[in-house]
Amino acid sequence: MPQDQDTTDSLELSIHRVFDAPREKVWKAWTDPEEMKQWSAPKNLTVPVSEGELKPGGYWKAVMLDPDGARLPLGGVYREIVPPERLVFTHAWLDESNNPGPETVCTVILQEAGKTTEMTFRQTGFTSSGSRDGHEGGWTECFDKLAHLLESA
Repeated sequence: MPQDQDTTDSLELSIHRVFDAPREKVWKAWTDPEEMKQWSAPKNLTVPVSEGELKPGGYWKAVMLDPDGARLPLGGVYREIVPPERLVFTHAWLDESNNPGPETVCTVILQEAGKTTEMTFRQTGFTSSGSRDGHEGGWTECFDKLAHLLESA
């Protein structure tokens, strides 16, 4: 296979983090729209809109806002919800008419580790390594903000 050709396995993103907070608190940060507004965008972006129905088949939607005022809407559907340990949802950027672009699937697994929580985040279904790498950078910045939020609460 040519080196510049992506394989399905290479188009998966996996991030492991340990948060200094109980699992229930991390779960709430992932599932409460008001908490999502505080951390679920990369640095220098804000989240003025975060909404959804936390149930299998329920939707979620958020809007990120950049410093110049550009809106970056995204959303998806919850596929699996097992409080407080597993959350699976689709993720897609939305166009001006709220139509989704290419869809990926995110899985969040939270495990208790004493007084901390180990999070394994996995995102699959990328169409290019550039998209995967961009999401890795964005999620890493989000999880840095999440760590700060959990520590300060």
